[in-house]
Amino acid sequence: QLSFFDLTHRYVALTQKGDPWEQLAQHIPWACFRKTLEKTLCRSKRPKRGWPPFDAFLMFKVLVLQALYNLSDDQTEYQICDRLSFMRFFGLDLHQRIPDAKTIGLFREMLTQAEVVEILFTQFGTYLAEQGLQARGGQLIDASLIPAPKQRNTREENATVKAGECPADWEVQPAKRRQKDTEARWTKKHGTSHFGYKNHVNVDKQPKLIRRYAVTNAAVHDSQVLEEVLQPTIAGRNVWADAAYRSEEIEGQLKKRNLRSPIQYKWYRDKPLIPQQTRTNQGLARIRARVEHVFGHQARAMGGKLIRPIGRVRARVKIGLKNLTYRFQRFLVLTTAVREQPM
Repeated sequence: QLSFFDLTHRYVALTQKGDPWEQLAQHIPWACFRKTLEKTLCRSKRPKRGWPPFDAFLMFKVLVLQALYNLSDDQTEYQICDRLSFMRFFGLDLHQRIPDAKTIGLFREMLTQAEVVEILFTQFGTYLAEQGLQARGGQLIDASLIPAPKQRNTREENATVKAGECPADWEVQPAKRRQKDTEARWTKKHGTSHFGYKNHVNVDKQPKLIRRYAVTNAAVHDSQVLEEVLQPTIAGRNVWADAAYRSEEIEGQLKKRNLRSPIQYKWYRDKPLIPQQTRTNQGLARIRARVEHVFGHQARAMGGKLIRPIGRVRARVKIGLKNLTYRFQRFLVLTTAVREQPM
């Protein structure tokens, strides 16, 4: 059995090995989220019997952990039980109870119903500005496909779903209906079919932070969401994007906002690009690649992009938490670089 001193020595060893969760606990302003979480969830009227609810502050940290590794609720419960670094991050001792899978799912559903993730995302954006990390250099716009579990529907069922209705046999089978995502959609990219949603983001050129995001089904064209993710000109007048965003309508939208559009030229089968346009695209791609770094990090370092919630509202929460967690990680990278600069 571990004594108090044994546990202390183990924590010291974790610190010496560079425990990333210790850095996250120390340098992210967790306290600024507490008031919003407690006000939104309104737990004060709960009857005083049974186990007291877990602190909303702690449960929010659990969802950040889950987003960072793309864990299921059951796997999140197991990992908290298994790892001392996670226990220390949550401020839990070995003798204390931990949130189980059902509690984690219920808390995320509470955040979903309260629509609080967007509020937390905005709050952290305000904190970033206070720390001198305002958007600079222009805006990089792009969208990433977020896969969801494929629905094995018949053609007739798919046609009914696209018409905004529910197939008749689903109505008499509630269990089957609950497992059907009627808001995710199919799309094709480079000849391959994909099913799920899209994460539309606005990333600043410097310091490469997600500033705005929107979530749609996968069938929505990237350019249709441009207006929703654009920022004021304070972020920089240039708007970099790939060829999917090039159209006369978008050019007009940007001019109204006094924005410039270094958007890549679009290639057509019967109208190939001239050499000058190809060189221009190559130059723009070097800058626009910074937004791809964000998607690449989420796909490779944050457990992949697959999500399993049913419906766009829950998908928006999952994707929003992933975007917020990326912000936390990027903030740590930027502030660590500042702290390590020689005096």
